Amino acid sequence: MEHRHLGQSGLMISEVTFGNWLTHGELVERDQAVACIRAALDAGITTFDTADVYAQGAAEEVLGATLDGVRRSSLVLASKVCLPTGDGPNDRGLSRKHIMESCEASLRRLRTDYLDLYQAHRFDETTPLEETLVAFDDLVRQGKVLYLGVSEWTAPQIASALTVARDLGLRGRIVSNQPQYNMLWRVVEPEVVPLCLREGIGQLAFQPLAQGVLTGKYRPGRQPPEGSRGTAGGRAPTFIRRVLGTPLLERVQGLLPVAEECGLSAAQLAIAWVLRQPGVSSVVAGATRPEQVTENASASGRTIDEDALKRVDEVLGDLVDRDPAKTARMMAVKPGWTRTEPAGG
Repeated sequence: MEHRHLGQSGLMISEVTFGNWLTHGELVERDQAVACIRAALDAGITTFDTADVYAQGAAEEVLGATLDGVRRSSLVLASKVCLPTGDGPNDRGLSRKHIMESCEASLRRLRTDYLDLYQAHRFDETTPLEETLVAFDDLVRQGKVLYLGVSEWTAPQIASALTVARDLGLRGRIVSNQPQYNMLWRVVEPEVVPLCLREGIGQLAFQPLAQGVLTGKYRPGRQPPEGSRGTAGGRAPTFIRRVLGTPLLERVQGLLPVAEECGLSAAQLAIAWVLRQPGVSSVVAGATRPEQVTENASASGRTIDEDALKRVDEVLGDLVDRDPAKTARMMAVKPGWTRTEPAGG
């Protein structure tokens, strides 16, 4: 496993970060979740990404229990705050109250005294930016958080936060952005990535496999394979349906020869592609089985040449989305992405 600096900070993180978004605590049994986390450790992954909202705290609990006993200084633990964690009016957003209370709750569930990275899960239009940034800065000063990040923020939102932090003389500074980013979804390239490159902010790219579609296991005109997110319960089908359109699945099948010529699986090609992009510090990849973790991790350190990059673009063609207006609007996909007709048998 190779490691990179998180942006221009001094923090080193693994090129592949283990993420448990809609898996641990929701889609897989606890024993299987534990096996995936242990497989990540065995593969040399040192960076683990979670959030208070994932499975309403259960994901953090599983992660914390499994990592309990592992030397804390050898790990980088990242969590997030903003999305609703309850029914109360203050159980969401980026108010000082919610940030402070959510951080304490995440620390308890993760069985740790501090978070290496604490991220604003979304931008909160209802809370003054100054209030949010001062609350985060206080957590840094208290030693409960070491580094600050954001997720799915637009370029103007990130720029505003940097300006406010400078004007207030805050110690904590945004060092990372966690956007959805993959071969198909490149909406951060026109505005977000150039800003982050100028400001030394690293990208923690999530959904590098586009909900598993870029592995090639979803075939045009066929039902999703058993055991995949396409047949899972919970919220997973809501997200996977947006990438099951026949035109998209046909193009993805065209990527398989490219992966084979590179000596990679389709999943490894997708992850290596993201790691090849400017400003990317790590790829956040989830898994439901230990062997998936191992396969994803093995993409670290693998290089793909310019010819392969060009062929990826040729295969995907006009289905690649680069519209910066869709930043933080992950469901606003192109028509060719979504399934509009019943799947065949």
